[in-house]
Amino acid sequence: MRIIIAAVGRLRDTPSRTLFDDYSKRLVWPSVVREVELKRALPPDQGRAEEGRLLLEAIGERATVIALDEHGTDWTSAEFARRVGAWRDDGVAELAFAIGGADGHAPALLKRAVAIVAFGKMTWPHRLARVMLVEQIYRAQQIIAGHPYHRE
Repeated sequence: MRIIIAAVGRLRDTPSRTLFDDYSKRLVWPSVVREVELKRALPPDQGRAEEGRLLLEAIGERATVIALDEHGTDWTSAEFARRVGAWRDDGVAELAFAIGGADGHAPALLKRAVAIVAFGKMTWPHRLARVMLVEQIYRAQQIIAGHPYHRE
């Protein structure tokens, strides 16, 4: 299974980038980050729609999509691992996680998503959401492998 992280905005050379790269290197599943940006400022509804189009284009048509959204469902790490493991076991070739822009996800992207997940009720900066996501993917990998990294 291949992991795709599609995100609005660039994760520049920052401590967040260093931490993201550290967890990414630990993944046994092949992974790729695809960053998209608007070329110009647009009103919120138009910007959200264009970001959604760009994210879906970056994800491709074959991938199973999970949207990260503050209005999504909270999963425990164990639930997240069970679902990732189930998708892997069901033969999902590409599992894509979408991180939208400041105004959220476009309806078209949310419609395509098989799950909408939140990292709690708080709002997180996109760069931290990326780090949290890749850490949870790594944690899921370790839970699935029976490694003691995760403790209940």
